[in-house]
Amino acid sequence: MEGKQVQPSTPKAVQDCRDLLLWMLPQLDKLPRNRRYTLGEKLENRLLVILESLVTAAYAPNKRTFLFQANRDLEVCRHLWRLCYDIHAIPSGSYQHGGKLMLELGRQVGGWMKDSR
Repeated sequence: MEGKQVQPSTPKAVQDCRDLLLWMLPQLDKLPRNRRYTLGEKLENRLLVILESLVTAAYAPNKRTFLFQANRDLEVCRHLWRLCYDIHAIPSGSYQHGGKLMLELGRQVGGWMKDSR
């Protein structure tokens, strides 16, 4: 996948968030037009905010605040993604794959938060 070209010093959570975005953006482009500019735009913007929080955390002496924000925003994304599935805007396979990627990212962010104590 294209996402693996990130520098080796970049935290895995940042790399995986970038990979999630690379996978998710084309999925959001496939949403029905009436949902692309509501749910799709919200998901895209929120995922970009998560990426920004994770990159900021990588350079911040006190990572906890940024990781908490990323974790909270990721939870919102999970709910928005589920809503896309519930209204039949995405197929089951895409829902499952996206959910799996978000779950793995959440585990990494949570682990990173524990390590930053």
